[in-house]
Amino acid sequence: MRKDNKLVVRLISYFGGFLIMTLGIAISVKSNLGVSPVSSIPYTMTCVWGVEMGKATIIFHTALVVMQILLLRKNFKIKNLLQIPVGVVFGYFTTFCNYLMNFIATPESIVIRILMMLISTFFIAFGIFMYVPADIMPLAGEGAMLAIAEVTKKPFANIKLIFDVSMVVISLLTCLFIIHSFGSVGIGTIIAAVLVGTELKCITKLLGSLRNKILTSHYLQENR
Repeated sequence: MRKDNKLVVRLISYFGGFLIMTLGIAISVKSNLGVSPVSSIPYTMTCVWGVEMGKATIIFHTALVVMQILLLRKNFKIKNLLQIPVGVVFGYFTTFCNYLMNFIATPESIVIRILMMLISTFFIAFGIFMYVPADIMPLAGEGAMLAIAEVTKKPFANIKLIFDVSMVVISLLTCLFIIHSFGSVGIGTIIAAVLVGTELKCITKLLGSLRNKILTSHYLQENR
């Protein structure tokens, strides 16, 4: 298979994963039970300052790239500046998916809201499952965690846990002090923190080998 065809497949998996992830985020916002840790800061900006969530996402991702530059300094790779346009795409996907949710009535039933939150975690996990192995460019959140891990020499898994908890704590304190409510943080945040990783492991176990074959030339050559 030609290299350009392989790149097209990877790009479809990469941006398709983004779209599925942002759809999951939009569903969690619509459930009004709190969003996943990585989305808590942008949604807090929406709740507190009224910044549209897609734009807040772009601002947040840009800030994370600046943080990487400050942390890594001369070790920062210029190619990682591409995380900014990637963040712009992710932000616009977020805006689009939130727009789609406007056509769905806001649920009042707690059962439906919890169901929506559970569905959202699956979408987020499946989006990660698709976008990460495409190996194009990490989102700024993942890039920031990798930078912190490099500087502190700590395992990435430990940094991710601390990073996620920090995002939730910052979001919670900001909302409590400024708008006197939990804002972006709720039971859904806890659900997402627990389920997304678990669901990602299950999805990878069930579909990982097929995904990997699709992303390599061998599978496509056999099925031409």
